[in-house]
Amino acid sequence: MTQASARTNYLTPHPIDLYVGQRLRAQRIMMGMSQEKLALAVGITFQQVQKYERGVNRVSASRLYEFSQALGIHVGYFFEGYEESTTPVQGLSEDSATFIAKDDESREVLDLIRIYKGIHNHAVRRQVISLVRSVAASVDEKEALIV
Repeated sequence: MTQASARTNYLTPHPIDLYVGQRLRAQRIMMGMSQEKLALAVGITFQQVQKYERGVNRVSASRLYEFSQALGIHVGYFFEGYEESTTPVQGLSEDSATFIAKDDESREVLDLIRIYKGIHNHAVRRQVISLVRSVAASVDEKEALIV
């Protein structure tokens, strides 16, 4: 039985719509773009962008194309990593589900990635990774002492 035929409650968003919305939000934040700016770029209201990002409204093919143009990505980006499975959030890989579940941290993570991608010197990028690893290791050690 396919996912579409197994879905009986049509009042809840389809897992693919949720996934596409989450990818839209992630890329928008990664680009440092507000909902208002994205909405203006495609000729809709920011409230509509919010609904797309939450998966409440299904994104049409033409709107998806407009979003991809405004964000400078290919349309296929919105579906990359989607898996039909029984992971915590149906249709999301384990890593994606974990990341999305920590929504309060996701903006910080996306900001960090956006800033990191802005560093064009490869040696500096390696130093940043080394620094982050060192900080994470020292925090883990301190937390282990507290427990």
